[in-house]
Amino acid sequence: MEDQRIIDLFFARDEEALSLIQEQYGKALLGMAGRVLASREDAEEVVSDALLDAWQAIPPHRPLPLLPFLYRIVRRRAADRYRRENAQKRGGSEMSLALEEWEGSLQAAGKSPEQQWESKALAEAVARFVKTLKEPAREIFVRRYWYMEPVNEIAAHFGCNRGRVDMILSRSRKKLLVHLKEKEWIE
Repeated sequence: MEDQRIIDLFFARDEEALSLIQEQYGKALLGMAGRVLASREDAEEVVSDALLDAWQAIPPHRPLPLLPFLYRIVRRRAADRYRRENAQKRGGSEMSLALEEWEGSLQAAGKSPEQQWESKALAEAVARFVKTLKEPAREIFVRRYWYMEPVNEIAAHFGCNRGRVDMILSRSRKKLLVHLKEKEWIE
């Protein structure tokens, strides 16, 4: 199914658009939510809420390609739910593991990793940093910290062992720390 056709169905307010998204992207969206949340039921609810958000955002927006737009909504919804449910505790999700990895780099700024992550200006600084990374470090970094993919899945994708991915992520986080210090985000 072509994204443009789905967008056209949204503009026509045809609910078939939601069915087609579920058919074409449902598994990927559920996977993203599932990596952030520990419960499949919560992940399914987040995807459902994200589709409602997409329904309300299209029109007037025409997000092409559609999948990154949907990922962004699902990720935001899942992160919000994660924070609500884990205000006092850390759970066994990829979100908690990824945030623990970030703690060493971001805790120095005086805020929790969750607060830092949501800061728009910090996100822009991190995005600029990511653009400086060479492949495969860039893709590994994005897969881990944006899509919340488990390290083992990333290693399998690149045909290498977990240790290599861990090393690349560690080096990238250290470079990020230097970058943030240079830009005076942290001391």
